Amino acid sequence: MTPDAGPATPSTHDGFLFPGDEQFWFETLRIFGADEYGGSSYGEVMAASRTIAAGDYDSWYDGWSAMACRVEAEAQGQEAKGHRVSARDGYLRATNYHRASEFFLHADPCDPRVASAFERAVACYRAAAALFDPAIRPVEIPFGTTTLPGYFHSAGEGLRPLLILHTGFDGSAEEKHWSGARAAVERGYHVLVFDGPGQSGPLHREGMVFRPDWESVLTPVVDFALTLPGVDGARIALRGESLGGYLAPRAAAFEHRLAAVIANGGVFDFGAANLGAVPAAHRGPLIAALRAGPSAELDRIFAAAMARSPVARWSFTHGIWCFGASGPSDYLHKTLDYALTGGIAEQIRCPTLVCDAENDLFFKGQPQMLYDHLTCRKTLMRFTDAEGAGAHCAVGAARLANARIFDWLDEVFYGHGARLRNAPSGPGV
Repeated sequence: MTPDAGPATPSTHDGFLFPGDEQFWFETLRIFGADEYGGSSYGEVMAASRTIAAGDYDSWYDGWSAMACRVEAEAQGQEAKGHRVSARDGYLRATNYHRASEFFLHADPCDPRVASAFERAVACYRAAAALFDPAIRPVEIPFGTTTLPGYFHSAGEGLRPLLILHTGFDGSAEEKHWSGARAAVERGYHVLVFDGPGQSGPLHREGMVFRPDWESVLTPVVDFALTLPGVDGARIALRGESLGGYLAPRAAAFEHRLAAVIANGGVFDFGAANLGAVPAAHRGPLIAALRAGPSAELDRIFAAAMARSPVARWSFTHGIWCFGASGPSDYLHKTLDYALTGGIAEQIRCPTLVCDAENDLFFKGQPQMLYDHLTCRKTLMRFTDAEGAGAHCAVGAARLANARIFDWLDEVFYGHGARLRNAPSGPGV
């Protein structure tokens, strides 16, 4: 066994904030990137970041919570005076800042700051959603004995294609507003966004943890989608982000009502991806040990990795919560079930887009593995550092990434050179 074991792949940290802390920088870049669709403001991100000390989770919470509360209060005042657009924009940014504030607190999910920030993020987003035209509609999707929270973004009247959109390991349905949903609406797609088990809404509300058989999640969502007004049932696409790059292809392997699937970025084997920092010679024995189940020895090794690596520290603390694990080794043990091996990837029938970011902090090499196993019509789309899009899921380059992703989807549904009829003409948010 090696003391270097831990999740994520080594990556070059070239950010201008939080030197030495890749995880804080990536999360800050993620917030910066939301600016492209109204989910942040550069000046506000810089102002909050100046109050935060690298690696200090309480400092991170305090900085983002203060900014969120300030922006939310201003939006409330604007709404009270009838300034709908100003209020909408403020609520949208406050949503993201509240979401970000509790991001690093999941080692103790019972910390009252976690629930409070989650509830404020949802409330702010719903306030913003009501001020769009047409309004973005909150939905509850039947799922077993409970429901999955989500939002229906209408692109207007008439029969239109539908994009079903979900996040991955640590995002939220609210965050998908600036991470795919409005880009699709701009192009004339209806959008159904949802959180599944292990993701923000179900995890915070009910403690519902991840499950590898995502088709069991997605099929009820498709059933619900077909009841929505104006949905073209022959043109339903699914897009998953980050770990969603495993979840969406997994669902598509079994749910054949999908006409296209997008994995941004692609994940073939989540368990293996978590061990990217482990030297190759040690990886096999470590996986064998993890398959045997949790162990105190492995937990000590992973605790040492967490002490050294900001990425490992966060990945384990959040992963233990969202996977319902007892400790680091149990979490990694559970992740081994999240793989498209055994011919699962080969069962996907619909056209599939796999996105690959050059300097992916978490899943380097995984998109190519997924692409190589696909037997359907397939495309591998690369995003590079030179174009400012090389970070995980092309975070920080949303307009560039969405242009390419949705051009691909338009061509799958309508052919080269085709334009969706009745697509909105303005940039919108």
